[in-house]
Amino acid sequence: MRQRMFGWVLVAAAAVGSAPVIAADDVSTGQDLKATIALQGMPCDQVVNVKHNGDSDYLATCKDGNRYHVFVNGQGRVVVEKQ
Repeated sequence: MRQRMFGWVLVAAAAVGSAPVIAADDVSTGQDLKATIALQGMPCDQVVNVKHNGDSDYLATCKDGNRYHVFVNGQGRVVVEKQ
């Protein structure tokens, strides 16, 4: 159920693992996280760094300096918290 709710973000971000910087091959991961952040109404011009904290749990850093904790909570909902 969690993977369904988190959808493409989980699939794409899982490929990154714990890589500290998004490589050219992982651009779609940054785009997916950027879209997830935007869907929550928060600004992010481009994701430049992703840290994988655990299952459905990521820290995304945007080019504009904004940082977001993106995760699925216990109720299965996607949460984006500005850091």
